[in-house]
Amino acid sequence: MENERYPIGQFLCPKVVSKENVQGWIEELKTFPQKLKESVGNLEDKALSYTYRENSWTIRQLVHHLVDSHMNSYIRFKLALTEDQPTIKPYQEDKWAELVDSTMPIMVSLTLLESLHKRWTCLLETLTDEQLKRTFIHPESGAVSLEKNIGIYAWHGNHHLAHIHQALKRAGDFS
Repeated sequence: MENERYPIGQFLCPKVVSKENVQGWIEELKTFPQKLKESVGNLEDKALSYTYRENSWTIRQLVHHLVDSHMNSYIRFKLALTEDQPTIKPYQEDKWAELVDSTMPIMVSLTLLESLHKRWTCLLETLTDEQLKRTFIHPESGAVSLEKNIGIYAWHGNHHLAHIHQALKRAGDFS
């Protein structure tokens, strides 16, 4: 069950985040939209309804969730860069995944994700060491540094990409 929920394991942030860690994570964020598009861009409508485990999100919901989540993260970065330790507003991702826009064709979200990641990584590549240490406050998990959040979102994309691959394997459509 834990392997189904966390197929690549949970995110583990190094105690000291190096420049190499940050650069690697930014590269993951840069390449993620293309990896996702390669995995789901040609799927038939039926395949988009596959789930990676009992009662999990569909592939379609995962694709739309990735955009919802990464847009929220991008905004959190901008808040942390322009305000002093802002407290961010969490959102109820399960409820967002049930909204009507999560039933739209996935190309809408794939296009949005590609553009979002271009802007986001453009911003990330310019951050100074001081800016990387800036934080926002998450009401449930406390202070989160921008350098750690880069890692979290590099992991997040790969985490859900693994879910998509699981769903396809489970349905027998992926090797």
